[in-house]
Amino acid sequence: MCGTGYGMEEKPLELYFHIPFCVKKCLYCDFLSAPTDPGTREAYLRALLSEVEGRADEYRGYRVSSVFFGGGTPSVVEAAWIGRLLDAVRERFLVSGDVEITVEVNPGTVDAKSLGVYRRAGVNRLSIGLQSALDRELAALGRIHSWGQFLSTYDAAVQGGFDNINVDLMSALPGQTLASYGETLSRVLSLHPLPAHISAYSLIVEEGTPFFERRARGELSLPDEECDRRMYEETERRLLEAGFARYEISNYARTGYECRHNCGYWRRVDYIGFGIGAASLFQNVRFHNGRDLEGYLRAPLDCREDVEVLTEREQMEEFLFLGLRMTRGVGERDFLETFGVPLAEVYGPVIRRNLADGLLCWHRVPPGGERYLALTKRGLDLSNYVMSQFLFD
Repeated sequence: MCGTGYGMEEKPLELYFHIPFCVKKCLYCDFLSAPTDPGTREAYLRALLSEVEGRADEYRGYRVSSVFFGGGTPSVVEAAWIGRLLDAVRERFLVSGDVEITVEVNPGTVDAKSLGVYRRAGVNRLSIGLQSALDRELAALGRIHSWGQFLSTYDAAVQGGFDNINVDLMSALPGQTLASYGETLSRVLSLHPLPAHISAYSLIVEEGTPFFERRARGELSLPDEECDRRMYEETERRLLEAGFARYEISNYARTGYECRHNCGYWRRVDYIGFGIGAASLFQNVRFHNGRDLEGYLRAPLDCREDVEVLTEREQMEEFLFLGLRMTRGVGERDFLETFGVPLAEVYGPVIRRNLADGLLCWHRVPPGGERYLALTKRGLDLSNYVMSQFLFD
């Protein structure tokens, strides 16, 4: 589950491309994205290409294990551009033979032709943003698609040869009930073939969004906390019954289809982000590109901001609160090899307290193998509380 597949000498590297364009901004979205004109999209994609070509020499000796196109909606740009960017990656970087390449798409923004372009370019994983299977709930979110359009997109992807497809779902939506959320789960679990992966998140109302303003005016009707909790529990129950394994707090996969790219984030694999606002972690240094589109178009190689060299204590904190997101947990030997000190020596009191409270447990991966510290079922439900205890004062 989320294994590395790399020897110590091969130093895996993940690449992320931010495509900040969409057809229409959703009412809950606080991502760096917006509709724009074709000329701006073309200029941006050329800047992305320049950034890839200009940065590659900084990462010699690393092998690209995954590439992820996120947004926004990457599928609103011409599919040929995905191919051009991937060609540049292969020309400039050392790329693993089994590299995972994901493109996020929204229903109605791809067809058989564009999907064929993706396949020929080497894309082998799609992430489709469904959110809800009910048209009235999609309309309440400001989504541009219907359930019928999702089905057409899903069928086209399957017919196009994609067998690694993620479907994004959201719960606790405006006007949503436990019954209507159950209908979404039923429809998704009736797809043939089943998706390889399902990401299921509860709606968070973020500041700066139309939903935030509506809630402030008392105009946003959301399920109460108890209903939200029951939806969360229903997600796990139904997906486990359907043969999915929960490998991270909000992510479920059929065997062998865990998202390698996201596993890398949680395991602190080095990754580089291209495009405005894209974040990076490289050799324990965090930084991100600026959010100014015009500045990026002028000088894509001169946009990095907030460079932060992580202290060892900060690295340990990340190792724990990111690693514990995964149901496998944090490896005792991994911690020792990374930091040269036993996990129990650094976090003994916190571990003992949460073991006693039934929030953490030890288990071996695989059975009889390395010992891992992981959240229990109750610990998963209280994950923010548990993880906060691993932050140093």
